[in-house]
Amino acid sequence: MPDEGRIQEQASTGADAGAHTGADTPADAPRARRIGPLVRNIALVAIVVVALVGAGRWAYWQWSHVSETDARITTDTVAVSSRVSGWIVALPVSDGTKVARGDLLIEIDSRNAKLRLTEYGARIAALTAERDRIRAEIELLDLTTASRVESVKSRADAARVAVTSSREQLDLARAEFERARALVADQVVSRQRLDQVRVELSRAQERHQKAQADLAAALADISEAEAERGEMNVLAARIETLRHEEAEVAAQRDQQALDVADRTIESPIAGVVSETFVDVGEFVSPGQRLMLVHDPAAVWVEANIKETDIRHLAPGMPVDVTIDAYPDRRFIGTVARIGNAATSEFALLPNPNPSGNFTKVTQRLPVRIALEPSDVPLSPGMMAVVNIAIDGR
Repeated sequence: MPDEGRIQEQASTGADAGAHTGADTPADAPRARRIGPLVRNIALVAIVVVALVGAGRWAYWQWSHVSETDARITTDTVAVSSRVSGWIVALPVSDGTKVARGDLLIEIDSRNAKLRLTEYGARIAALTAERDRIRAEIELLDLTTASRVESVKSRADAARVAVTSSREQLDLARAEFERARALVADQVVSRQRLDQVRVELSRAQERHQKAQADLAAALADISEAEAERGEMNVLAARIETLRHEEAEVAAQRDQQALDVADRTIESPIAGVVSETFVDVGEFVSPGQRLMLVHDPAAVWVEANIKETDIRHLAPGMPVDVTIDAYPDRRFIGTVARIGNAATSEFALLPNPNPSGNFTKVTQRLPVRIALEPSDVPLSPGMMAVVNIAIDGR
């Protein structure tokens, strides 16, 4: 009996518990089963919609833009080299130094070059002095020989007159002698008169011979004086030779002056020293690269655009540029120039295909993008990303 009482008590307790549980379940359980899946479905649909919208926007952006991450800041870098050889004695600049056009970059030892320049100057001065001396000698010779030539010509003229006169006197004396000799034969005049006439004839012959000798001497003096004046032509030729020698030495001096000037290397542009490759005390050779200089204000972006996208570009199109060094800044650019050959055409090593095995690779063409002026420094080699909106899309 005691066992039956416990069994009935347990049965009644279980019945009461079952009655209480059955009162809560019918209202709450179906609602919980409906809300959970609905929330999950809504979240899943929202994620799918957001993903589709994002993918659509990305696809549209890719379709309507030409984008390239392989872009760099580029500029014209001037390689400074030397025209002469020598030891560097001064290097007042270093990497990053700002320089103006004409500022001293490198000075090469110029002592020997300046000494040779001085030597050439002394040789030119000596040649000039020799020319001046010869010119003065010509002037003096001209004065002295000119008066002498005039004098001997006057003497020659007088000698010609004397010869003519003596010839007339000789002819007269000869005629008088012939007449007297005929008269002596006819015994009209005395032999004493004939002797007198003969003496006069002899004197006339002597005077005529003397006049001829004086004329010959005067003509010889003229030849000698003219020969002395001919020496002026020799001296003038010597002056011309000295002039050519002076011109030759002057050319050597000018060349040496260039050598001296080339030992002072100045900046060809206003900009910044990109890099130096030498130090003070080093020996440099002609053509050796000494340093690099560039203008930081004259920079642009060089982008290698796929050949499949190049047809969408044209000079003057606006470009949105992002530079890795300044991720928070937006730079505006313009397509300035489109390359006419792929970058592979400029490779140092050609890529022939003798075996016939071919893998097609999309080629790229360089595009230059001019940047609007900005207040931030842009250094060559900085990486950039360019985005170009395609017209009509």
